[in-house]
Formats: sequence, structure tokens, C-alpha cells
Amino acid sequence: MRFTASEKQELIHLVVRSEIGVNRTLREIGLNKSTFYNWYKAYSDDGIDGLAPGKRASNRQWNSIPQEQKNLVIELALECPHLSSRELACKLTDEQQIFISESSVYRILKARGLITAPAHIFFSAADEFTNKTGFVHQMWQTDFTYFKILGWGWYYLSTVLDDYSRYIVHWELCSGMKAEDVKRTVDRAIVKARIVTKQRPRLLSDNGSCYISSELEGYLKKHHNIEQVHGRPLHPQTQGKIERYHRTMKNVVKLDNYYCPEELERALEKFVHRYNHERYHESLQNLTPADVYYGRGDAILSERNRIKNNAIRERRLYYQNLKLSQNKKFNLHLN
Repeated sequence: MRFTASEKQELIHLVVRSEIGVNRTLREIGLNKSTFYNWYKAYSDDGIDGLAPGKRASNRQWNSIPQEQKNLVIELALECPHLSSRELACKLTDEQQIFISESSVYRILKARGLITAPAHIFFSAADEFTNKTGFVHQMWQTDFTYFKILGWGWYYLSTVLDDYSRYIVHWELCSGMKAEDVKRTVDRAIVKARIVTKQRPRLLSDNGSCYISSELEGYLKKHHNIEQVHGRPLHPQTQGKIERYHRTMKNVVKLDNYYCPEELERALEKFVHRYNHERYHESLQNLTPADVYYGRGDAILSERNRIKNNAIRERRLYYQNLKLSQNKKFNLHLN
């Protein structure tokens, strides 16, 4: 069976992140060990292009990237070391009007020793609700996660995330996980969302005691006309988007210690702003949640496509002119 480059990419990610070990995972999916390591080396050296079958460099000479643009990639990577090659490629297009593919950015950084191993996050199993949403405010996901503040004890972060755009509508730090905390969080999310239609979002949550109480159900129905949806018991992947957000957020926020709730709130505020407005989300076609939430995604994607087509046309024309000039010099030399 022949795999596409993207399928090989996903298999590499699956094996590398597996909790049961490389050898057992390869046996489970029926993939030869030597084949996997050949793919892994090719991907480490050349990014996703290294996984493409029958890759011939001579056929890609016309699309070579000018050296000054390569230098811009290096400069941007050094200025923003927290960005992946995917995010750097999008940032170049949106802010510098320069199209360079993710795989090309990866190869440029790899050649300069700025990438030592694949660091992408490609997909997450069961990262979607069964019935996909089709527009903003069709459904919200909500959940609690916890932090320990030195000298203060445990605090609980209550978050409301829009399912369609993954935009964080509202968050707040609570001293407990009670129905009253959920009510307050939803109340403030409704105010922030400024929903003008009569239709209210459904609220997806797990089966925690604060979410399944009749008190909360009655309150949401009476005051906001909100229908509750609960995930399958013992299956937290149903709330995959907010669970994934929590993991991403904690990987950054928990790098520091906090000595009072205000310090933690400032760190959370900074992260949420970056997550909503600056972080390119792969599942959103490399748009930010705010781009989708505020309805500007189509315009951004259209502009990116225009920049890409112009870049390809200009590189092809440059290569053709270069070949023509070389042929003229060669003919003059013969004469």
C-alpha cells in the first residue's frame, strides 16, 4: 500500500507520541520498522517534501526561493523562537506578503541548525464532537481545570470556548467548582458574545457534579434559553477541543510559579490573548480563532491564495528569464 506524504506525516506523529513504545505501536499498525525509520529520517532532513514519492529536485528549480527571502525566514525565526515552521510561514504571508510553504520554511531552518527534530502537532485523536458545528455560537464547550498557587492552595479555571471557531469567549479563576461558578461564567460569556439572535448556543460539558445539577439546567433554560449537552461518561474526548486547549495552555502557563491569584490571572490573560488573536490554528486552515469568530477568515484565505499565486508566477518568470539569459550568453560564446 502506498501512502501519501501527509499520511506518512501523521503516522510518524502517531508513533513518536505513542505511550506504548515505538516497536509495539509499529506492530499494532502493521508498519515495518525500517520503513518507519526511513520516513523519519527523510522527514527530519527535508520536512514533508522528504516524504513525497519520486521527489526530483531538477523539476523544482523554477520555484527556488530567493536568498533574501530565506534570510527573512531566519530573522523571523530568531525573533520568534516560540513559533513553529507552520506558524512562521503564515506570519510571513500575512505580515510580509511573502509566500513560502511550511515545508520550505522547515528546510531553511533545518539547514541553519534551528530545527533538530520534527516538532509539529499534526492531529489529535477524537478531537471533535460527533455532530460538527457549522457556525459561530452554535455550540459552546465548557470545563474546569485546576492550578495550585503557592501559599494559597487550589484554584479552578472555568472556560467557555466556541466550538466552531475555538475562540475563548470567556474565562475566570474560581475558588471552587460549583454550579454558581458555572452560572457566573456563562452569564459573563453571554454578555461578552453580544448574541443578537434569539437562538442561543448549546452548552457542551462533561458529567461533573456542577454541570449535571438540576439547578444549573433550570437556570440556563430560564435565563438564557440554553440547552445543555453532556459528553459520554468516561469519554473525555467528547470535549476534545477544550481538553486540547487546556493541555496547550498549561504547557505554557505552568512553566512559572505563581504566588498569588493576580499573578496567575495576568499570565492567563496574556496566553488567552495570544491564543485567540495570534496563534495560527492548524485545524482552522491556519487562521486564528479570532479570524473565524469575527468572520474575516474567508478574506484572509483569499488574500493568501493571491499572494501564493503571485509568488509562484514571479518565481517561474524569473527562472525563465534566467535560462533565456544563460542561453544567450552560451550562443554568443559559440559565435
